[in-house]
Amino acid sequence: MKKAILFCITALLALTTFGQERKWTLQECVQYAIENNINIQQTTLDLESAAIDKSDAVGAFLPTLNGTASNSWQTGLTQNVLTGVLESQQTRNSSFGVSSGVRLINGFRNHKVLDRAELSKIAADYNVAKLKDDVALNVAVAYLQVLLAKESAKVIITQNAVTQEQIDRTQELVDGGVLPRGDLLEIRATNASERQRIVAAENSIAIGLVNLAQLLNISDFENFDIADGNYTVQGESILETQPEVLISSAKDNRYDVKIAEQNEAIAQKDLEISKTGLYPTLDAFFNYNTRESNRASGFNTILDPDNPVIDSGNPIGVVGATGDVVTSLTPNIIGGNEIGPLPFIEQLYLNDGISYGLSLRVPVFNGWSTKNQIKRSKVNVMRAEYQKELAEQNLRTAVYQAYTDAKAAKESYEAAKLAVESQELAYQYAKDRYDVGLTNAFDFSQSKLRYDNAQIELARSKYDYIFRIKVLELYFGVPVTELKF
Repeated sequence: MKKAILFCITALLALTTFGQERKWTLQECVQYAIENNINIQQTTLDLESAAIDKSDAVGAFLPTLNGTASNSWQTGLTQNVLTGVLESQQTRNSSFGVSSGVRLINGFRNHKVLDRAELSKIAADYNVAKLKDDVALNVAVAYLQVLLAKESAKVIITQNAVTQEQIDRTQELVDGGVLPRGDLLEIRATNASERQRIVAAENSIAIGLVNLAQLLNISDFENFDIADGNYTVQGESILETQPEVLISSAKDNRYDVKIAEQNEAIAQKDLEISKTGLYPTLDAFFNYNTRESNRASGFNTILDPDNPVIDSGNPIGVVGATGDVVTSLTPNIIGGNEIGPLPFIEQLYLNDGISYGLSLRVPVFNGWSTKNQIKRSKVNVMRAEYQKELAEQNLRTAVYQAYTDAKAAKESYEAAKLAVESQELAYQYAKDRYDVGLTNAFDFSQSKLRYDNAQIELARSKYDYIFRIKVLELYFGVPVTELKF
């Protein structure tokens, strides 16, 4: 039984280890996020919408073609579709038609709508590209935060191992009467505090990994982890570039201003489109229609062969010489039968007709709707111009801020390195004194805590400096997929 349990535990540990074998690098995370992030996928749909809008704009240049067909049954007083006479009848009628039309003149509205569709597609491309950059930056931030949490945990765990050794060493010194028992209690309290910090650091790592996995649209949080690479500071030469050069490059490469420029162009095009409502429209049309019915096509009469005509009694004149009244003759019909409907194809041929022509519409008065639409379009143009100006101002401010932050991060990183060197010497000095009983446990713990904090601050300032440099490189035009870490 024990062997079986041991086997199950071993297998479970093997499966867990296998699931955790993959360690995601930063480049892999960025690429995966760009391909799978839900926000990017949603924004990509705007590209499809823009393509559909362009297809609509192209279709507006083409003539329309529609076919119609109907079949109906009528009972009572209805119009005979063959004779046009109202009759009391029960009949079935069919009609068929084809119509086509094309707009010839409309103030070049179709051309302007097509231009707008092209601008919208470019704007959608810029929006997707901007979102990809934003997601990549967010992934980089989340990734570096996890690295920082791991570095912090590593520092605390390493120092706690030293604390464990110091507990044993202090116990020996206390047993030998060299140190008071209070020092042992102090070092044990330090150990407990460090264990709490380790738990907090591990929790920060777990939370950071969950946040990063969400950005990547990965649901398997438990088995997700990142590679513990030794990331070094690269690209420091970007700080030698003048801010104005960075701003000029950012205007050419960043999408914030490009999107604002496209939105301004779209607003201008909307104004042009709204003005086309002031111009006449001319349409050409062509219609073809035909019909058929199950009504009889005629009546076949039968005359009396012995007396085919008879006197109707209706006078039609007078004989001048005799004064006799002349009456008309009428056929002597003794019977007859209806002639069935003509063949289907023959009816369609005999009853067809066409119509074609031009239709002109001249706007005279429409409740100021066109005029008000033009005014609204002008307001939107002004709003887009202000938005573009604001985007340029924000970009300038962002670049200056990023440049200043990068310089400050460099100074903080350099200061952190010096601080670690100093605190390491101070800690080693305190440790040597503590080992021989020349200082108490509290002073030693404080020195070790300052050394721990200095190491953690060095890691924080290092990753912050790396991130600030990458932000500047993005502004300078380096593609997000080509950033070096």
